[in-house]
Amino acid sequence: MTTSLLLAPALEPVTLAEAKAHLMLDTSAEDGLVSALITIAREHLERITGLCLISQKHRLYLDDLPEDQGVLIPRGPLIRVDAIRIYDALGQAVALSLAGLVHDRGGPPARLFLPDTAVQPGRPINGIEVDFTAGFGDTAVDVPGTLKRAMLLHVGQMYLVRGAVALADQPAVLPDGYERLIAPFRLRRL
Repeated sequence: MTTSLLLAPALEPVTLAEAKAHLMLDTSAEDGLVSALITIAREHLERITGLCLISQKHRLYLDDLPEDQGVLIPRGPLIRVDAIRIYDALGQAVALSLAGLVHDRGGPPARLFLPDTAVQPGRPINGIEVDFTAGFGDTAVDVPGTLKRAMLLHVGQMYLVRGAVALADQPAVLPDGYERLIAPFRLRRL
């Protein structure tokens, strides 16, 4: 099971103005750096939690159908399933009707149950593609304040070490309290 990003979020959950206020910056001399740090903080948070903060489109690749027809959606919170394609032995995509799908958003992770009419793919690798949209919503207002606070703390910590750690090597450090803020949102595995 692999996922790829099809459409990145249109904006960041923390604005440049919010980050500059947190950092107590009055000039625009480092706006580019601060904007880059905001993106790095979001991407890191999304990577370690499996969350999508602002709505974004992803594609899930599966080799075959699970026995119970249930598919775990590894990124969340799930907003909607946009399309499902199953490839036949000739490599032709067959679109699966979304009408018979059952979503269980009680997760995380969300589960999607395919109809009994879904057949095993003919292509041995990545024979099934599930396009979906995940996120808390389309605007920063939809993102929980705790996660935005964690991002601001992370941006502040990365800003403090900006001279010692290159932007390309970030995130290098996490601030005190960061893990406690994001703990309720982390996906636990057994």
